[in-house]
Amino acid sequence: MPTCAYRIVNVFAESPLAGNPLAVLEDARGLDAATMQALALQFNLSETTFILPSERATAHVRIFTPTFEMPFAGHPTLGTAHVLRALRGTGDSVTLEMKAGVVPVRAHGDVWTLTANAPKHRAAPASRAELAAMLGLGEGDLADAPALWVDTGSDQLVIPLASVDAVNRAAPRAELLRRHGSSGNRTLAYVFAREGDHVTCRFFFSKHDAVIEDPGTGSACANLGGWLVATGAPLPQRLTLDQGAAVGRPCRLGLEVDANRGIHVSGRVIELGRGSLTL
Repeated sequence: MPTCAYRIVNVFAESPLAGNPLAVLEDARGLDAATMQALALQFNLSETTFILPSERATAHVRIFTPTFEMPFAGHPTLGTAHVLRALRGTGDSVTLEMKAGVVPVRAHGDVWTLTANAPKHRAAPASRAELAAMLGLGEGDLADAPALWVDTGSDQLVIPLASVDAVNRAAPRAELLRRHGSSGNRTLAYVFAREGDHVTCRFFFSKHDAVIEDPGTGSACANLGGWLVATGAPLPQRLTLDQGAAVGRPCRLGLEVDANRGIHVSGRVIELGRGSLTL
């Protein structure tokens, strides 16, 4: 029976049991989409990636949550690049072909940095009162800056809050999140508050009618960069983001938006284990 080798890595991790976990299937040739989806459900992590050959990049990578395939996601990009370097000796610069396009990734030691797609954005149609109610907060907890849908590879609702306390108190209501935070087959919201060059953030999504919190979301970090561009923030900017404390998986993310509006997301990757599956 066929076997598939895999590795488990933690991304945005400052210690081995922190960060956002990722399963990486080292060679997905011969696996169809249904099997990939079933394997992602088997691992039941926020994402699982599958490495395939590419004629356009170092590798073709497919990304699956337990319930659907994603065109792009940040921590799977960084974690898969780390595994590719270990597998193939690619050095500290790789390119990954994804549904959202070819994403360049580079490393300095075990800290990997991706360059996101140019951002697209649109206004959030929900009112301040509706967004506040969706988050279980008061209108005064929202910042005096616009909530926007931003897409640097994954379309997400980005909502600035007035304080770190408001971020920590956010408790989204599932029904209202579905009403105001849905894009295609996904329901989600990213909230953040900034203190100088430090950002505290949380990312919520809906799964089986429940609200789930992601520990570390690289695509949302990139979309925060897109939000800065869309709102006319002075550039360049370099920020440190903390996410995941509320779910016991602290993550440290780096965000740089350069003078040319390029958006770069970074984080440390630590390999935790490896094994094989028999199918």
